[in-house]
Amino acid sequence: MSKESSRPGDTTGNTYTDPGADTPEGYEISRRSRMLARAAVGDETVEDRIRQRCAIAVGDFAMADLLRFRHGPVAAALMALDQGAPILADIRMVATGIQKKGHRSRVCVALDYGKALADERGITRTSAGFLDLASRLDGALVVIGNAPSALMTVCSLVQNGKKPAVVIGTSVGFVNAAESKALLRTLEVPSISTEGTRGGTPVAVAAANEIITLFLERSHAGPGD
Repeated sequence: MSKESSRPGDTTGNTYTDPGADTPEGYEISRRSRMLARAAVGDETVEDRIRQRCAIAVGDFAMADLLRFRHGPVAAALMALDQGAPILADIRMVATGIQKKGHRSRVCVALDYGKALADERGITRTSAGFLDLASRLDGALVVIGNAPSALMTVCSLVQNGKKPAVVIGTSVGFVNAAESKALLRTLEVPSISTEGTRGGTPVAVAAANEIITLFLERSHAGPGD
């Protein structure tokens, strides 16, 4: 378990919410999946909750052991959501999967920006998109579930002084995926990442949505809770 794990109060154990499940059957499937994940992964911290959800997202409990947390990413992300900070996703699939209920953060897609820059420099559209969005990076929640090149670019921007609130980086593949996430973990920025070549959009979305669920639970908690 992460050395930076933090106590979740009463958000584990028997407590369960899923704002994305909008039918009784959907909620029951989600609840049973979480029950199995709690038993397999553990349920002591908020980081455990993210591990559970990411394992469920890929149907493999081994994913829980690949997740890495650096510099208090959950607390940083919750604070950013409270401030309505933007969520910057690498591709539309990530943006589509991110829960829109219960927060006021706008979700932007890097792929929708920087086309001229990509053509001019011959770089990937997602890299160019994050370069075009550089002025919005400070304080933002960055969620990269696919493109190693985009994560490399975000890391470079951080090295040059940009300060996102948190970076969720689960880029996937055999070219620069492991390297981009290893680089992210060397930076003084709150981050959630996966070790090695595995990861992908489902993992990034699951991590982001579990943080949003935590945010909803804390927003609805009473003063004495």
